[in-house]
Amino acid sequence: MNQKETPIGNHQKKLINPAGTEAIYDSMQFSQAVQVGGMIWISGQVGMNEKFEMAEGIEAQTRQAFINLKRVLNEAGGSLEDIAELVTYHISMSDMRKFAKVKSEFFPNNYPAWTAIGIKELVLPGLLVEIRGTAVINK
Repeated sequence: MNQKETPIGNHQKKLINPAGTEAIYDSMQFSQAVQVGGMIWISGQVGMNEKFEMAEGIEAQTRQAFINLKRVLNEAGGSLEDIAELVTYHISMSDMRKFAKVKSEFFPNNYPAWTAIGIKELVLPGLLVEIRGTAVINK
């Protein structure tokens, strides 16, 4: 785990980087999440595990991205129930039914606000979806 704290206004800014994500932090120069007070901004999560193995197909990539999102939130002391907003990026909007089916496994009720955006490509060839979120936790 890589957590660094620096002052921001009257709060501390905490960088959240679960074990196994250090290489991403060092090479790509971004944190998996940033927490200020009870707010957590989670960077876009994709369908790759901590060994950089890409899942195959929209359902498997969606599931892995939500697993990654959950892992980052857990590291910050939160859970998926704390998600206030999701923003998802899709290479093909025609995959939306399959995406939504997997999403419902992680959010069976108490749905967060959600914006889905169709895009041309993601950071690596073969990636089909990216999920970022904003959460609010009680401190």
